[in-house]
Amino acid sequence: MVKKVVYVALLVSDQDKALDFYTNLIGLEKWGDYPTPDAAGVKGQDFELVLWPGTPGRAKPGSAVYTIEVENCRMAFETLKSREVEFEAPEILEFPWGYAARFQDPDRNLLQVREGRGAFRR
Repeated sequence: MVKKVVYVALLVSDQDKALDFYTNLIGLEKWGDYPTPDAAGVKGQDFELVLWPGTPGRAKPGSAVYTIEVENCRMAFETLKSREVEFEAPEILEFPWGYAARFQDPDRNLLQVREGRGAFRR
């Protein structure tokens, strides 16, 4: 019945600013530039992050709404810091399932880069 999740819509106040953040700072590819919405994704995958105009939501502090899997969390953390991405905590967080570093986009949507370990590695 269900085949796959194709995209997730992320509400943003300024599509151009959000597209710049997700492509130039985070490293996603620009996949679409439509009047509404813009889309970005990871090369080689067919899942899209759709940047939809609207009022961004607010998650509870300490929670990440969107997770980006990375090969090496330390490397991703250092790369994004060098691009002036501001992280919630000054260091990588360690969990039983792996590592994460949480940050906000220009609309204060909470995201994290994550490196799973063991059965949680994807």
